[in-house]
Amino acid sequence: MKESSAWVKPLESLPVSIRPVAAMQKKHFGVVLNPTRWWGRMPRLFWLVALFVGFLERRNARLNPALRALLQTRISQLCHCAFCIDANSLRLAERCGAMDKVQAVSHWQSSALFSPEERAALAYAEATTATPPQVSDAIKTALKRYYRDEAIAEMTALIAFQNLSARFNAALDIPAQGLCDGLKGKPHV
Repeated sequence: MKESSAWVKPLESLPVSIRPVAAMQKKHFGVVLNPTRWWGRMPRLFWLVALFVGFLERRNARLNPALRALLQTRISQLCHCAFCIDANSLRLAERCGAMDKVQAVSHWQSSALFSPEERAALAYAEATTATPPQVSDAIKTALKRYYRDEAIAEMTALIAFQNLSARFNAALDIPAQGLCDGLKGKPHV
């Protein structure tokens, strides 16, 4: 793997404890995902993050898979994370079955493709991603109209996780990998 522009170099050889994940990524995507080569410097933290992701993506999650991917894609855009935009856009396209919603995420407020429930969640994700978070009473009221407290708590955890991931990747200039060809490598911010 050549990353001549990376200011913190990716690992060429991963720790033994992470190699099973790398093998699964290679089987599924054809390559080891870029963040694995940076997170690999901290194997224990890598596994804690992986467990957190696994919990958020569990079958009986309180948020449906398409909504999770939608929120993660928007947060990725807000944080300017090239890899996250690529990976989460692919996930959103797979979960929605089309690229139209993926291409509309950056202008969701003016797009007819998003339901009122999705709009409330997207507004909350944007407000929560702001530094510091800027969750107004109007956003809280709209969110409570569609989601129970347990779902809001899980949504907040998902938003916080995606912020962690996107900010880690963006700060280290971890590049996209062309996973979502429909975007042609262009962040929609």
